[in-house]
Amino acid sequence: QKQFLSPTICCHAFFNFCLYYSYLCGMIHIGDYNKLTILRDTEPGLFLGDDEDQEVLLPNRYVPKEFEIDDKIEVFVYLDNEERLVAVTDHPYIKKGEFALLRCNNVTDIGAFLDWGLVKELFCPFREQAFPMKAGGWYLVYCYLDETSERLVASSKTNRFLDNKELTVEAFDEVDLIVSHPSDLGMNVIINKTHLGLIFNQDLFKDLSIGDKLKGIVKKIRPGNKLDITLEKIGYRNIEPNAQSILEFLENKEDGCLKLTDKSSPEDIKSLLQMSKKSFKKAIGTLYKQRRIRIEQDGIYLTT
Repeated sequence: QKQFLSPTICCHAFFNFCLYYSYLCGMIHIGDYNKLTILRDTEPGLFLGDDEDQEVLLPNRYVPKEFEIDDKIEVFVYLDNEERLVAVTDHPYIKKGEFALLRCNNVTDIGAFLDWGLVKELFCPFREQAFPMKAGGWYLVYCYLDETSERLVASSKTNRFLDNKELTVEAFDEVDLIVSHPSDLGMNVIINKTHLGLIFNQDLFKDLSIGDKLKGIVKKIRPGNKLDITLEKIGYRNIEPNAQSILEFLENKEDGCLKLTDKSSPEDIKSLLQMSKKSFKKAIGTLYKQRRIRIEQDGIYLTT
């Protein structure tokens, strides 16, 4: 026996599809922040609109205590638990086109669900998991709009969203980094949310964890557009910041003494100052020439 959907259900589904398609093509962006105009106050909440006459509902739980019709309000737009387009005033931990470290709340027979700061969890299907996710674990993921399911999803296969074919950085540029994953050679990092780079083990002078965000320098561009990254400034650029760091360390010591010398081990220098021995010696040389320090057999002292 054939079963048919009621005309009401069909019309509702078609309306949702048309509305969703208009969002894809118009000014309102799913998975991102939008500054929209308050159009009218209704029982379920406020209807907001853009300059293209597209509308989205801001449910009552997100409606501000004070507002006026025609006010502008910034909202995040995504699909709710019933796959309806909705606006919220919450700020998620990640938006479309970004990387972030998220906690896995639950794993079901269809995939993992991640906490991204919104009522509806962010879905990560099994095919997008670099390694099987477990509840309670933390994973670096990329958020994108899946064309098949027409919803925002996460992927821990972050490398496939990076491209080094056409570089937007040059040697010695300062860049934004997100720590991606370790390797035998060092630590892989995401550069400016666009490229993949590597901090070699010999350039790692501080403990790093997956998801850490920090600044770095493009140390070298190798054949194949492979990017070597360092956390220290290069050459003469490195002397002044490290010298300042040593001065601050000395000033914070009651005796004004740093129990390190040029004969100290690289491990001891790294542990105390988070810099290489080579950088340490350059910085000490600069401070000595400026007569800011004196060097004794048992360590380095501030000059009085």
